[in-house]
Amino acid sequence: MRKASVPLAAMEARSVDEIPQGPEWQYEPKWDGFRCILARDAGDVAMFSKSGQDLKRYFPELVAAALDLNAKSFILDGEIVVPVEGQFSFDDLLQRIHPAASRVKRLAAETPALYLAFDFLKEGIKDVAAWPLSERRPLLEDFATRQFPGAAYFRLSPASRRLKEAERWLGSAGGGSDGIIAKRLDLPYQAGNREGMQKIKKFRSADCVIGGFRYAEKRQAGRRVVGSILLGLYDADGLLHHVGFSSGIKAKDKAALTDKLEDVAQKQSFTGNAPGGPSRWSTKRSSEWSPVKPKYVVEVSYDHFTAGRFRHGTSILRWRPDKRPDQCTMDQVKQKSVRGLVSRVLANARR
Repeated sequence: MRKASVPLAAMEARSVDEIPQGPEWQYEPKWDGFRCILARDAGDVAMFSKSGQDLKRYFPELVAAALDLNAKSFILDGEIVVPVEGQFSFDDLLQRIHPAASRVKRLAAETPALYLAFDFLKEGIKDVAAWPLSERRPLLEDFATRQFPGAAYFRLSPASRRLKEAERWLGSAGGGSDGIIAKRLDLPYQAGNREGMQKIKKFRSADCVIGGFRYAEKRQAGRRVVGSILLGLYDADGLLHHVGFSSGIKAKDKAALTDKLEDVAQKQSFTGNAPGGPSRWSTKRSSEWSPVKPKYVVEVSYDHFTAGRFRHGTSILRWRPDKRPDQCTMDQVKQKSVRGLVSRVLANARR
């Protein structure tokens, strides 16, 4: 049996603040999943992440679905997502990366993944990676029309050349998308570089209570100073949950902030989920934190809020002395999917 391979590195994206404009750009949703180049060669399938990680063993349902397509040899670029209740769940997707084959098999049946194809690199002996995107996209659409109807786990990812459409996708990001991608129509596939693709992400803000802090590893002028603050939000029952952190504190502000927080130190702050709970990522340092009276409120910017916390670190935008701590509630961070976008993707494999 022939062995499928992925001969190209994935095209990278450069982060920018504004949507690029002009007839040379195509726009696509930026999905909140795992980037994956998927190749089939006869009876074998290869699946690799952007970083080169072999994803094949974690998504057996996608391997089987690829082998069920009529095309015997092809290479696609796309995103792996897991649909849950009409949205794409990154947390359910993360659960799939597990060493136990029995668990992977069970989750593949309980929460099967989808492959959202957004670029086309090869079919049979026709290698089109060197063709401009303006020619590759129609080929991908034709491939999807021929191959995806009836395919349970393959979908064509939407694309548009209309700026208004891109602005709508960006403004409504959430529930499975976190921004948009802009690609140059006039360039070939830019394997391993950022020349042909830009990403624009939707950042949001939320008012959070400071429920504690961690000291920095390095001292400042011989004293311990704050390294990061721990953020909290109240749920509907009035419990304060730890939801993330912010560590981007300027060196000149650390001593004064340390004094401010040490003055309101107390034995307990978070009454719901607290920092340092057991997880596969726990370390000795992650349990070393100092609780403070939930008195101070800060507005922070963030990109994702999933499974009850900010997935990445946040940035402090400003202090909010005008806000009461009990006004910092979970309903600020509820995300809705782009209206019609996810449902459009879920339904676009004509049966």
